[in-house]
Amino acid sequence: MTSLHLVERRPRNPTRAVRVGALTIGGGAPIAVQSMAATRTQDVAATTRQVQLLEAAGADLVRIAVDSRKDVEALAEIRARTRVPLSVDLQENYRLAELVAPHVDKIRYNPGHLYHHERDKPVRDKVAFLAAVAERHDCALRVGVNCGSVDPVQTAAHAGDDVGAMVASALEHCALLDALGFTRYVVSLKDSDWRNVVEGNRHFAAERPDVPLHLGVTEAGMPPDGVIKTRIAFEQLLAAGIGDTIRVSLTLPFEQKGEEIAAGRGILADIAAGRFRSVPPRFGEGLNIISCPSCSRVENEAFIELARQVKEQTAYAQAHAITIAVMGCRVNGPGETNDADLGLWCGPVAVNLKRGATELGAYPYDQVLDRLRVELDALIAERKPSPPAP
Repeated sequence: MTSLHLVERRPRNPTRAVRVGALTIGGGAPIAVQSMAATRTQDVAATTRQVQLLEAAGADLVRIAVDSRKDVEALAEIRARTRVPLSVDLQENYRLAELVAPHVDKIRYNPGHLYHHERDKPVRDKVAFLAAVAERHDCALRVGVNCGSVDPVQTAAHAGDDVGAMVASALEHCALLDALGFTRYVVSLKDSDWRNVVEGNRHFAAERPDVPLHLGVTEAGMPPDGVIKTRIAFEQLLAAGIGDTIRVSLTLPFEQKGEEIAAGRGILADIAAGRFRSVPPRFGEGLNIISCPSCSRVENEAFIELARQVKEQTAYAQAHAITIAVMGCRVNGPGETNDADLGLWCGPVAVNLKRGATELGAYPYDQVLDRLRVELDALIAERKPSPPAP
């Protein structure tokens, strides 16, 4: 992995301007700050209130997840009640784009998810469908690549190099869209490790300095660690002229999602003023707890409190280099816990506990912490160095 250079301020990359409703991303426009609604999309009143809360906090753009036709029906009503530019997050079913496009300003798709849906169809045809829908309905696109869900072809081609696979996937989809004559798109390359975020975005920006970049550390976790991880990545990238819009992804109670916007605005203000924060001593060493941001894909709001409890009850293992992942939904849960030493994939009524890619069973929310501690103690014991021979 490339080592970080010292922060030095440079002019922003000359990316092209991408219009998202009344908002412009790239092209020298102010860096946009965005977030994602955490409520269930079909709860129209709650999601409308969430969008309005984020707008009041200063969000330039708000993303909503859609996974079914009922979500689409709700989205239409939410759009009618809100003013801020809206982005939609397509999950596995990319064909829903045709239904959601009339109600939003930007559509985000994940190349990894696109690969898995309708596998007998060439990826180019799926991208062509999305581009045609976006063009017809005056929408922008975001190619959203996550290290934990890169399509298997790129993963196999870059065995052991997750960042390389992520960058290659993003470049592939840029080339597909360019070949179709569709250039109204933004790219994001995200990971829960801020080092990978810095490395991936640097490499992509060197190859495609014209493409606006959406920056974020996914599954950054809870404040304050989640804000620190994000700040480190943003300082390195924004100061190098890389990045046109940002998302601070934090595990927060639904009513506190506006804190993501406040954190993003604070980081931007500090960078603009030349105030760069030092990294706390030994930050990133020892116990590492990652948790996905509270969003509308969360299947049980108890996940948010569980993440807090995991952090609190595993504090005794702070000195050990162990990663614990707490994921709140079926989209990120199964795959993005695989790289953690211990993973908690939270479903509607139970938590799937994993050790690496091995599933250990499903436990009620009020019982999983006891089993987690057993597994954590076993890991610590296994990694404890053997006493020297007499």
